[in-house]
Amino acid sequence: MPGMGGSHYSYTNPLVTDAFIHSVFLTCVLWIIGIAFAVMVFSVASRRVLGFNLSEQGLSEPRNRSYVRMGFGALWLFDGILQFQSSMPLGLANGVVAPALAGTPAWLHALMLHGISIWNSHPIALADGTAWIQVGIGVLLLVSNATVGRFAAAISVGWAMMIWLVGNGAGGIFQSSSNILFGWPGATLFYAGAGLWLALSPRNFPERFSRITLRAVSAVLAIALVLQILPSREFWHGGNSNALTVMAQSMVKTPQPHWLAYVVSKFGAAAGTLGGGFNLIVIFWLAATAAGLWMAPSRQWRWPVWSLVVGAVVFWIGAQDTAIFGGVATDVNSLIPLALLTFCASPALVGRPVLPRRLPSELRASAGSVFASFATAMVVFSVVSMGIATFASAENTLFLAQNGPASAVNITAPGFTLTDQSGASFTLGEHPGHYTLLTFLDPVCYTDCPLLAGQMQQVASAFGAHAPLDLVAVAANPRFETITNVRSFIGKHSLGSVRNFYFVTDKLSRVSKVWNAYGIQVASSPKAVMSVHSDVMFVISPEGHTLWIIPDDPISSSSGQNSAVTELIALLHRAGLK
Repeated sequence: MPGMGGSHYSYTNPLVTDAFIHSVFLTCVLWIIGIAFAVMVFSVASRRVLGFNLSEQGLSEPRNRSYVRMGFGALWLFDGILQFQSSMPLGLANGVVAPALAGTPAWLHALMLHGISIWNSHPIALADGTAWIQVGIGVLLLVSNATVGRFAAAISVGWAMMIWLVGNGAGGIFQSSSNILFGWPGATLFYAGAGLWLALSPRNFPERFSRITLRAVSAVLAIALVLQILPSREFWHGGNSNALTVMAQSMVKTPQPHWLAYVVSKFGAAAGTLGGGFNLIVIFWLAATAAGLWMAPSRQWRWPVWSLVVGAVVFWIGAQDTAIFGGVATDVNSLIPLALLTFCASPALVGRPVLPRRLPSELRASAGSVFASFATAMVVFSVVSMGIATFASAENTLFLAQNGPASAVNITAPGFTLTDQSGASFTLGEHPGHYTLLTFLDPVCYTDCPLLAGQMQQVASAFGAHAPLDLVAVAANPRFETITNVRSFIGKHSLGSVRNFYFVTDKLSRVSKVWNAYGIQVASSPKAVMSVHSDVMFVISPEGHTLWIIPDDPISSSSGQNSAVTELIALLHRAGLK
């Protein structure tokens, strides 16, 4: 309803935050413990625990494969920890994914919108699953050097590619501003590459992995070089119009340590001061490193690897602001996984002996088995719970974030008799044994009121045609309250077939008394057609008692509407309607 609030809410809404913390650290943990116990019982019964991590394949793991496994295992674990931030349920879809929609082709745009809608319909369940699956993948990669680790790596490829497409908009490769300093071609693309290598036979290490990876990274840097040269990327500009300067000014506004904000602001200022000169430095780094990495496998050069690693760390801090602050950070951005993958492919690691095992084999096997059991439980729980949630009824999370909780009361509902859309007299509670869902709608409104009416229609559909439920809307516009206006609204929004739906009105003097009795504020300006009125719904018992007062400033997205309907259905159930 115009003028009575908006669809904005804090990502750290306390109601949602408390629900998320309770779910992720209590409900989920109990399920994970139960599944882990079952996995451990199976491992002991099958005697697999005795040989965990002690296979010939695992004990002879090439050193660079060990570094890839442990490095990306640590990154997955860290990313999973970031997912436990309290702002994730409300912030990930709308604060991270939605901005990445810009510039995407129609097919990807539609896919991402579908992903946003699914997330917003089940934010807590999907936030739970996302956090625990990434922690599980990370732990499995860290503790298992054989079959279990390869299985986890295969899962990580699928998960990373889904994030890359739906969550990152294909890493920004379709955006006109894509640039390696700002996250192109997407961090999770490198996660997927590492996972693919780890899922394959260890025989692909060390030489083949080193050669192919270094030349693939060289090709990525060559493309990045071309993008860096393009004038449209605005890195040749001086002053505050320099792309890096603009980005730095934006990033330093994010809550972060003062020293980091200082470094980033100085980095951006230097880019603006030097203008094209700064861009030449970046271009030279990309060109030299790309050429060196292409020749490194045959020349056994190490300097290109260190050039990439050092440059990546510098630009990760100065140009990407580390990407881990702000409350909705999901990973460390692209340069760190790129540097890690390149370091692991260094010619210096080819032919190096396997990493020494300092713990006794029995302890490695038993401890690794326990950790792997819990990590497996995390992955299994996450996959199953997210799958179930996707097809379940929408959560009321967005509704609570937007409107706050409903107020439980037990007061006599003010009675009234008005005229419905058919011209017949309608009295509140005239149908014995019927519950009533009551709201106030402007007959000429085309913004929030159709959404509120749509919620009532969905509630009616959920309970069925024979449910003892009356859906009542009182006209709320002092200048457009005639039966003609009411009928026009009903026809325009296909409400005529909704059983027991009554849109009532009458003379302004009589209707305004109902507004006042229910505390509904209605204002109208001669220059505006629509009125400004309170968006509230009331659940009234068959005995004529108001049981729930529900603030309902509707969210226009389908996921927001679903969450509102879920809340209304739940409250009607609690009121006693079956």
